[in-house]
Amino acid sequence: MRFSSILFLLLMTLSLDMHTFEEGFVYNDDIKIAYRDYGPKDGEPILLVQGLGGQLINWPDHLLEFLISNNFRPIVFDNRDTGLSSRYKTELFEEKNRSKTINSTYIKYFLRLPINPPYDLDDMANDSIIILDKLNIDKAHLLGMSMGGMIAQIIAANHPDRFNTFTLIASSTSAPSPFNGPTRDVRRLLMKRSNNPNSTMDERIDRSKKIFALIGLEGYDLDTQEFYDKSVESIKRAGPDDTGFSRQIMAILGSKNRIKKVKTIKVDTLIIHGQDDPLIKVKNAHKAHRLISNSELIIINEMRHLIEPPVFDQFKDQLLMHLQSS
Repeated sequence: MRFSSILFLLLMTLSLDMHTFEEGFVYNDDIKIAYRDYGPKDGEPILLVQGLGGQLINWPDHLLEFLISNNFRPIVFDNRDTGLSSRYKTELFEEKNRSKTINSTYIKYFLRLPINPPYDLDDMANDSIIILDKLNIDKAHLLGMSMGGMIAQIIAANHPDRFNTFTLIASSTSAPSPFNGPTRDVRRLLMKRSNNPNSTMDERIDRSKKIFALIGLEGYDLDTQEFYDKSVESIKRAGPDDTGFSRQIMAILGSKNRIKKVKTIKVDTLIIHGQDDPLIKVKNAHKAHRLISNSELIIINEMRHLIEPPVFDQFKDQLLMHLQSS
């Protein structure tokens, strides 16, 4: 066999190995959390915390492969109310009341009135730590994106001895408001997702494509088989009940102010944010940088809210240096 053929087979084998994983569940009282543990087992563990409505399968392959190829061990999971993790069933989210409930939640938030979500970001942070306990991991790296970054801030503050580094991507230290939150177009699409629980498969895929087009890299091609297949997989894992997205919005808006908590984060922190992020404005990254004393800030000019390959290429070297610094 020619050397080039052997090399090709070797690369194919390595690629397949990078996509092998073990799956399981952990329980926070009666809440079931689905997780996936990628290899290598002797790699440095890194816990990745997903954003609003995101599932463990929604982490980009290029990010996971980058971590694995550099001897890190990604551990991903479905936040409560998404994917294969536990869902809440509440009368508030019957179809006839759903839109009214979400709209009233926003009104309460803007008027600074009490909000009583079924759970908050602190509860979601506790879910995350239980996964590390289940896997007998005493120390890991931590990466959170968007809402996952909000959750990860709580994790890093509450468990300072459990993490070697913290990476915060496209996130905020405050709940979204008219001054630091989504643009009107993005907010309208997010609300449309929240208020249409009985949409067809194609309608849900089309809505996802519109959201990704607004918050992702400008001009990035979403009319691909890969995007379609990943969307179908996400919808099938989630099932017909998409109400968890709305309750996670309530969790964000109804959680306690965490500014004082964020100030206590001492672990080496890398903050990455897009200059033109339409979902969480870039001023949030500068604020996080001021609050976290041991932090470095990277602003990516072409980045919006997602980390497509062209965006990831612009900060992956800094990310690797950050992870290896410990």
